[in-house]
Amino acid sequence: MSVSWWAWVAVMLVVAAMLAVDLFLHRDNHVIGFREAAVWSGVWIAAGVLFGAILWWWQGGEVAGTYFAGYLIEKALSIDNVFVFALIFTAFAVPATLQHKVLFWGVIGALVFRLAFIFVGVELLETFFWTAYVFGAFLVYTGYKMAFRHGEQTPPDRNPVVRLVRRVIPTDPRYHGGRFFVRTGGRRVATLLLVVLIAVEATDLVFAIDSVAAILAITTSTFIVWTANAFAILGLRSLYFCLAGLLRRFVHLHYGLAVLLAFAGVKLILSETPVGKLPIPLTLGVILVAIAVSIVWSLIATRASGAATDGRMAREG
Repeated sequence: MSVSWWAWVAVMLVVAAMLAVDLFLHRDNHVIGFREAAVWSGVWIAAGVLFGAILWWWQGGEVAGTYFAGYLIEKALSIDNVFVFALIFTAFAVPATLQHKVLFWGVIGALVFRLAFIFVGVELLETFFWTAYVFGAFLVYTGYKMAFRHGEQTPPDRNPVVRLVRRVIPTDPRYHGGRFFVRTGGRRVATLLLVVLIAVEATDLVFAIDSVAAILAITTSTFIVWTANAFAILGLRSLYFCLAGLLRRFVHLHYGLAVLLAFAGVKLILSETPVGKLPIPLTLGVILVAIAVSIVWSLIATRASGAATDGRMAREG
């Protein structure tokens, strides 16, 4: 798929405008309730679906189907991001009023880093055919780890990047409202909020490798891969506040995500064999079934604790 520069500019402007609106509406650092988060999640999902509809009208059903497959993969993997973000916020005792700000700037960093990953990944796949086997094997292995070693998490404060920042940048181990830097004792120092943001960004870099590689298994169009990532990531903050209190119920979701990653790996490997690329309808079917089965399985398994959790979330909304 060949896309002119004006299409890139148009999408970048739309994304920037949506981020600006979000920043303006949440400039007071208030606590995000379940009801507000659900409304905004609906807005972001509608935006992603609308863009897919525009692609359908502009480029046809096959391109739109490719976009929706990538969007669904990224959206599903975003749920796993939410688990880790909840761990980071708990470990650093981030006040509820500041969590949206951290996620907002984290999303901007994610959009930039993933754009770089996408261009590098596409260039490698188009230049060296064997890169598909490397990426494919990596995705299969990542799927295996997610299925059988999902509980193995590195504490955020032991993250090498976070430890390096604390060693290099003078840091005040307290929060100072929504400020990332403060002046103390005549010198400028980072606040704990900056350390949390760096922990979120460092964690997202790991997720970016998985998700970008998974979408590259579907298409090597940089425009489709980035827009699928962008529209899925834009709703990550609202998704967090929607699911933060319900995460304990998704006890089997990681199996569905593991299937998606392993399937993407096999699909990428097969693309460089006589089998060729698997059809988009099959890809969409596998994605939807894997997500639906793992979520339903989780909800059934945690039905007893779910009633109490749902009631609390309703009262908070």
